[in-house]
Amino acid sequence: MITDAGARPPLRAWGEAWRLLAAAGMGVLLWLVTAAQLPVGAAGPRVAWLVTGDPLLALACLIALLWRRRFPVVITLAVILASTASVLAAGASLLALCSLATRRRPAETAVAAVLSVVTAVLIADLYPQREVPGPLWLLISLPALMVGIVVAVGAAIGARREEVRSLRERVESAEREQAARAAEARIMERHRIAREMHDVLAHRVSLVAMQAGVLGHRPDLPADQVAELARGIADGSHQALEELRDVLGVLRASPEGLEPPQPSLADLPALVSDARALGLDVTLTATIPGEPPDAIARTVYRVVQEGLTNAGKHAPGARVAVTVEGEAGDGVRATIRDSGAARAVTGPPASGFGLLGLSERVGLAGGELDHHAEPGGGFVLAARLPWPVREGSE
Repeated sequence: MITDAGARPPLRAWGEAWRLLAAAGMGVLLWLVTAAQLPVGAAGPRVAWLVTGDPLLALACLIALLWRRRFPVVITLAVILASTASVLAAGASLLALCSLATRRRPAETAVAAVLSVVTAVLIADLYPQREVPGPLWLLISLPALMVGIVVAVGAAIGARREEVRSLRERVESAEREQAARAAEARIMERHRIAREMHDVLAHRVSLVAMQAGVLGHRPDLPADQVAELARGIADGSHQALEELRDVLGVLRASPEGLEPPQPSLADLPALVSDARALGLDVTLTATIPGEPPDAIARTVYRVVQEGLTNAGKHAPGARVAVTVEGEAGDGVRATIRDSGAARAVTGPPASGFGLLGLSERVGLAGGELDHHAEPGGGFVLAARLPWPVREGSE
């Protein structure tokens, strides 16, 4: 039999226990009422069945309920039919009916409900009574009312479970979409970095090829110029190898549509000037002796650019301090610190992937990125990038 038991939330031991205890309690109550209605001095097989067979059959029904989620229709119908011979099993019958109603399948629930009302009418004549049973409409209406309440409760529980399951699936779907967007943002950042490195590496190799071409076509050059060209070829080749090491491991994008020359540390003052023109109060402190590798310089520029962009979006009117420092062997540190928004305004919508892409860029460069809010207000974006000492330099 195919059921939807797997779609239901699993029951813990206590959850199963209190349901069975409630069903047993209701059955005991009906059993006591039935025993109290026996005529004085009543005896015979039916009275003996009430004392022995009725409780045993009810116990079997309660045990069978443990499998009601695996075989809901079979167990429910079996327990309902068994309740025609056991008053004490009435509680188990109602629990089985309520559990079946949570499936929210009208056909099978209607059959079980009608069968429950019929068994309730039949069991009214199972044991002798001191008083004459009431009219037939009363014998039918009271069980029908009870069965209707149980079915309504079961349907409500099933609707609630369906709603919770739907909300859980929505959350899981949203998390998957968020993860997919984050992965796409990382891939786009890798593409951007690969295009930048492609331009720089092509420039380096072109210079080396041009200098080598001069040596091949001008054998009459003086020795000092030949030595200078040779040094230029060696330096250019070394720099090209450094750029090649950087580009290895980065996903390569299409070479079409190459971007313009990429920015470096020399472009930081212009970047800060643009930010001031947009209304930011920015101060720049840059202490960089020498020239770091181009990949590191570009990454520092992107870190500062992202920090100023975020400050303009989320902290209008704030004071922003940009600090770039470091040296060969010690690495480069870039810090963008703002004092917090000076006025409350509604900022533009944010994609949420700027810092994610920046973290990917810094990680590919071998560095670390940190960003956090300050306790007293404001925000800090800091990056630390390696600056290896070039072989042969002091």
